[in-house]
Amino acid sequence: MTLKEELVQLLGAEVVSDDAATLAAHSADKWFASHAPELVVFAQNTGQVSRLLAFANARAIPVTARGSGVGYVGGCVPSRGGIALSLARMNRIKEIHPADGVAVVEPGVITGELQAAVRALGWYYPPDPASLKECTLGGNIATNAGGPRCLKYGVTRSYLLGLEVVLASGEVLRTGGRTHKNKTGFDLVGLFTGSEGLLGIVTEATLRLIPLPPARATLSASFATFAQAAEAVQRVLGAGYLPAALEIADAFTLCSARAFAGTELVPEGEGHLLIDLDGHAASVQSEARALAELVRGLGALHLREAFGEAACEELWELRRQFSQSLKATGLTKLNEDIVVPRGRLVDLAEFAARLREKYGYPVACFGHAGDGNIHTNLMAADFDNPEVQERVGQALDELFTQVLAWGGAITGEHGIGLAKARWWEQAASPVSRGVHEALKKALDPKGILNPGKFVGGSNNAESQIEPIPSPCCGKN
Repeated sequence: MTLKEELVQLLGAEVVSDDAATLAAHSADKWFASHAPELVVFAQNTGQVSRLLAFANARAIPVTARGSGVGYVGGCVPSRGGIALSLARMNRIKEIHPADGVAVVEPGVITGELQAAVRALGWYYPPDPASLKECTLGGNIATNAGGPRCLKYGVTRSYLLGLEVVLASGEVLRTGGRTHKNKTGFDLVGLFTGSEGLLGIVTEATLRLIPLPPARATLSASFATFAQAAEAVQRVLGAGYLPAALEIADAFTLCSARAFAGTELVPEGEGHLLIDLDGHAASVQSEARALAELVRGLGALHLREAFGEAACEELWELRRQFSQSLKATGLTKLNEDIVVPRGRLVDLAEFAARLREKYGYPVACFGHAGDGNIHTNLMAADFDNPEVQERVGQALDELFTQVLAWGGAITGEHGIGLAKARWWEQAASPVSRGVHEALKKALDPKGILNPGKFVGGSNNAESQIEPIPSPCCGKN
């Protein structure tokens, strides 16, 4: 029998596909590299995932799991062919239990849909990646996704209480649970969170919910320079405020937004902050007024305050348009989600300016100032030109080298995948890489899970992805 015939017999014809359109749709994410799988399996339950992995493991067939395919680092590209395992049909919210403060979900649930469902009950799931309207919770777990609210509320891992994971062998592991404290053995929930599909396939997650803050305020403040905006970040935090979100943008980002959205939405200045507060109404109003007075005293050129969900969302519309504004310049936007110690925000902006002077490519910096996770976007013209790709690659080499020298990280949210494998050895010590390899070998000895990525790159499959051209970066 052919592989398709075997899988149809094992799982059913309705979940197995090999038509050209389906293979193409499951060959890539938002990064530029692609490689078609041999087959796509649309799992509908844990039992199917378990049977598939037991089958694939026995035959050393690669299996690459995916959710919505909206990642930026090639993390779900089936770079060794084999089987693409779609979890999109496993999209049930199994339970929302306010008394326990938990939700139980399958990995294909869209993040924004869970947020809306729990909000309707007066509860809150804080992680808010920018793609929340299309990304899945399984993908969020695979990359330990964050978003603007990480400053106050933390990343995906902070809200994971329990996982059901199918191992490469097909065995089903349940770890953690629905209690908010659990110190039974190793933190296996943490081990699988951020593992990018290399150690096991998550088929169910128990998530921690918190009460929905009843009030919200947003401050939009512009400054003459990025340095003034960065200084304001330190002063706000140093004064004892802990905003739900604290976002920053530089001159090129703001200039692009003015051209795209108009000057009515984008205030004057070369540095901009968005500050979100939440809590009870009286405390939010009092804190917002005091914070506004502090920001004015720091030299803000323009300050606008909003209270309530609708008014705050109007101010956040500017932030949400940054990526689209940069794309509208006609340049290729190469997004790097680097993280620097918060005290290095000005240093990062100055380094980006030096890269622009040296290589001739504008660099747009915006993002999560409160935790130092700044999306640093090289803006390149004629990116299909190999010489341009080479120069951009050199610029990225310098960027990542400097970020690591500052004690920063090459990725804060997107993961490593294929795109940042080039810098993996530079970012992780030999001992750290050895531990990663040992874990991979212990849990996936045949290397069938998401092979060809930054850990356990070799396997027995003959199908190989085409060489990844320089630079290793994504277009979004």
